[in-house]
Amino acid sequence: MKVKLVQIFILFFWSLAVSANNDIYTPSLSTISQRAEEAIMKKVSIPEDAQVEIIPQRLDSRLNIPRCSSPLTAEIASNRRISKNNTVKISCVSPDLDYPWQIFISVRVNIGFPVVVAKETLASGDVITQEQLVISYVDQTSIRGQHFNDISKVIGTRVKRRVTKNHPIFAKNLCYVCKGDTISIFARTQKFVIKTSGEALRDGNLGDTIRVRNISSNKTIEARVVGIGEVEIRM
Repeated sequence: MKVKLVQIFILFFWSLAVSANNDIYTPSLSTISQRAEEAIMKKVSIPEDAQVEIIPQRLDSRLNIPRCSSPLTAEIASNRRISKNNTVKISCVSPDLDYPWQIFISVRVNIGFPVVVAKETLASGDVITQEQLVISYVDQTSIRGQHFNDISKVIGTRVKRRVTKNHPIFAKNLCYVCKGDTISIFARTQKFVIKTSGEALRDGNLGDTIRVRNISSNKTIEARVVGIGEVEIRM
């Protein structure tokens, strides 16, 4: 009877030891990177039309990862909002250490938006055609100033400042109406539209108010740019 009791106790404690050992594991480098990526994904705010790329730093394959006796936890090392470069702390309780094991991983976040980009270098004075443009996702840090996400809004405009290949098209580099151009002036009321010719006295983009000269009357007036080579005055 005593022998049987001893055997039962041995089996019981052996099963506890096996269970405990089953809870001890060594996390892989890929698992650590995945936890860092998940931590960023939970906090990052993704605009509807944006494309997001999350890139954890490459971990050295020689890194000595200790065994863990608790699940890996991941937390962003700062309470600030997600930026281009972030730090994530990965940690766990280790049976091999007297303190929790932890590692800090740098995670890069690229957020891109669809933007009209030049397929080739555009020189000053060029009139832009559809074949010279493409929609590409551009990192938000490279989008500075008024840009376009519709190719049709740019076709037919003239280049004021050189645009290099694969760079976004910004409004400041274009003119819908360029100084010295012969333009169409529309005078609109609720009942009729009058069209005449004029000369642009300065560059303008959509929505800009510029000074133009009416060729027929030789009068200088202010008008709003409404299209390529077109301005409008309200009567």
